[in-house]
Amino acid sequence: MICIAQERRSPTRRAGVHASARLPNNPAYRGIELQLLRPGPKTGAPRSVLAGERARIARAMLADCRFCAHDCGVNRLAGENGLCHAGAVARFFCAQTEVSDELALIPTFAVALSGCDLRCDFCITGAASWNPRAGTGFNPRAMAEKARAALRNGARTVMVLGGEPTIHLPAVLEFVSLLPETAKLVWKTNAHGSAPARKLLDGMFDVWLADFKFGNDTCAQKLSKTPDYVRVVEENLLWAREHTDLIVRHLLMPGHIDCCWRPVAEWLAARLPGIKVNLRSGFWPAWQSARHAELRRTVSNVESERAWQIAAVCGLNLIP
Repeated sequence: MICIAQERRSPTRRAGVHASARLPNNPAYRGIELQLLRPGPKTGAPRSVLAGERARIARAMLADCRFCAHDCGVNRLAGENGLCHAGAVARFFCAQTEVSDELALIPTFAVALSGCDLRCDFCITGAASWNPRAGTGFNPRAMAEKARAALRNGARTVMVLGGEPTIHLPAVLEFVSLLPETAKLVWKTNAHGSAPARKLLDGMFDVWLADFKFGNDTCAQKLSKTPDYVRVVEENLLWAREHTDLIVRHLLMPGHIDCCWRPVAEWLAARLPGIKVNLRSGFWPAWQSARHAELRRTVSNVESERAWQIAAVCGLNLIP
């Protein structure tokens, strides 16, 4: 599949211009420019209404899928598979109230959709996160009822995650259209989405909880088979800072403090000063971590201390 996807890259991509920086010249994408109003009192457009309209647009866009930065351009409505292997129907592998996320967000009713556009060998939920056919068929209406019940029972937020939810935007937007206008919504993402995806997501989620996993493209390619990783993530984080409440997560990995965490911390300090950062140290050598010698263990105390020192020197706004 990798070779096929590479062959489908547009001339613009091959010329070095990122294809997701503009909308593809495809009829499926033309309607998206008509739905750029943000929900709120100034526009008179409720989030639920815009989400429903955008869900229909996103469904049509599956005919030339460019939701993530891989820019595959496959017709998922016709059964073609891109790098994520997702089809036209979303599935989920977990939906429950959780208390293990950021303190400002919990308890949260978290819906984990199956499938992902990255291939992180250390993924803690790799079996489901890599497999878009894992779990149960996602029924937005039924899931919205569960979310409403969770909110009534004390959940503070509703979180959509994966895998990676960006690859399932039609189902996600339909789900959002069925939630209360007052519900605080959290978008948990690997920050590898495209410009068309961002246009659809604008104003839909109150918080973006975004991963910045790797500090350089070499490690990103080695550990997740993702080219051009750093530029894409930085582009998404800069956008999110302007459009939503952004929290950036970084998972410390053994052997990757100086090559990954240090450049991430320095970039956040320089380009997103004051942004909320959650530095996570609970790495576990799960899934296919054993493919990499340095990932066959947890983070050492020395590595953890050095990581916190880097954060302090950079003056990062760390949150629990």
